[in-house]
Amino acid sequence: MTAAALSPVPHLTTALQGPLRQIESTLLARQDQIEAWFRQQWSQVPPPFYASVDLRNAGYKLAPVDTNLFPAGFNNLNPDFHALGVQAMQLALERVCPTARKILLVPEKHTRNRFYLENVATLRDLIEQAGFQVRVGTVSPEITEQQEEELPSGRKLLLEAVKRDGDKVGLADGYSPCAVLLNNDLSGGVPPVLDGIEQQIVPPLSLGWGSRLKSDHFQVYSDVVREFAELVEIDPWLIDPKFRNCGEINFKTREGEDCLARNVAALLIDVKAKYDEYGITERPYCVVKADAGTYGMGIMTVSSPEEVQNLNRKQRKGMSSSKEGAEVSQVIIQEGVPTLEELDGKTAEPVVYMVDRFVIGGFYRVHGGKGSQENLNSPGASFERLAFADSCNTPHQELEPDAEPNRFYAYGVIARLALIAAAREIQQSEA
Repeated sequence: MTAAALSPVPHLTTALQGPLRQIESTLLARQDQIEAWFRQQWSQVPPPFYASVDLRNAGYKLAPVDTNLFPAGFNNLNPDFHALGVQAMQLALERVCPTARKILLVPEKHTRNRFYLENVATLRDLIEQAGFQVRVGTVSPEITEQQEEELPSGRKLLLEAVKRDGDKVGLADGYSPCAVLLNNDLSGGVPPVLDGIEQQIVPPLSLGWGSRLKSDHFQVYSDVVREFAELVEIDPWLIDPKFRNCGEINFKTREGEDCLARNVAALLIDVKAKYDEYGITERPYCVVKADAGTYGMGIMTVSSPEEVQNLNRKQRKGMSSSKEGAEVSQVIIQEGVPTLEELDGKTAEPVVYMVDRFVIGGFYRVHGGKGSQENLNSPGASFERLAFADSCNTPHQELEPDAEPNRFYAYGVIARLALIAAAREIQQSEA
């Protein structure tokens, strides 16, 4: 497959639950303009190395609810996407290391999550098949020597301790990479061994959850959407979740609770106005979640400000800390976007994966114990790989807007809007 054959969005089959026809019809009708607009954006700002975007399809609305710059589910992608992934990885790595060929892949510290390690092994395989040398260097203090892991897939993964020599990092046997690829979201802060090194680190350390805020991302995303919505002539709200945030909050001591309740009330009023405009009879709700962090921790759904003020001890404890025990001191209050997607009667939401500026695949996060308004990124979730619908790489204009390839094209457009927002975040952080 040549570089020219690498399409921004492949064709996929989807769950196809819920009418998104207004949005999909508009995106299909303006496809040429949309793709030209994306090319213009990438000429102005380079894309992140990789990213994943959680989407929610409410039928009347299709919007991202989270953008992860350290995606950890490559093992959940369909093998049919492998060729796309390898080619996109090659382009992304050539941008980082135009001449050298050695990469150090730095994963999360935890080594007991076998599914996560399968993700690391998949990333390693993609990099190797893209024509680069790659070894996995861990910053876990528990690993001081080589440690080989046997994975459920039958693959083996060699973990080696990262060593620092002056302002460079490498491995004990002298392996010296030209770049460090992080698959560690830095929720616990920047490891001292990586701080201030000479080699390029992607994504940048400044994009880790130790310093990045979701509210900043969604503010940039709103700016991107306003530009895009003007181009395609749609209401920005159809693809943008409203949000608010307030100052410091301590769920244990209840400091900042009044501010949180006021912002929840204000956001519910704003969303209700849009519901009335579009004749939506459902009751609006908000999702309150840690402004930094991932893994579905520090999240709750509320439909009134009173729910914030009446949290029980267990709920306050659950909201007070995030990944690696990080204390939650700031939250984003996001418009709740219910999902109408289902697989085998279970609630589902699409997750789209991108490398460089290309969509390389995705999967459905599925949860049989959660409803359409609940957080699916929680214990008990499973993953269903999206599969190719056919061999084409562009939407079918002759098919209905909600037909299989066209539904995923809509997913890919919204995910790439979030990718542009992330690219602008990176640019701002490096300014």
